[in-house]
Amino acid sequence: MSRASTLLIAMTLAASTTLAAPARAVEAPFEPGLLRLAEVLGSLHFLRNLCGEKGTQWRGEMEKLLLSENPSPERRARFIASFNRGYRSFEGTYTACTASATEAIKRYMSEGETLSRDIASRYGN
Repeated sequence: MSRASTLLIAMTLAASTTLAAPARAVEAPFEPGLLRLAEVLGSLHFLRNLCGEKGTQWRGEMEKLLLSENPSPERRARFIASFNRGYRSFEGTYTACTASATEAIKRYMSEGETLSRDIASRYGN
């Protein structure tokens, strides 16, 4: 076999190996906003219950988000991790409803509304 043939075969094998590499999924531009929204929902779930609202409204909102997104298992795990991070971030800080907890609720309610509105207006159908 000639040197040129050997080189051509080596280049072809290298190209086919490169082309066979798995493609990485491109994150949608709205993904960071949705993950932040999941974190806000987790924070609200903890804080609102701490301050007297008994129920699962905010966990329910998270379930609606998951249903509407129908994420892959890996993406679903990221959403749940964001929700849990929001919940745990306040669980370690507050043991009773305080003025600062009430203020945090107001801020998170506002941020959640803004995120929802912005995501829907920019990327909704």
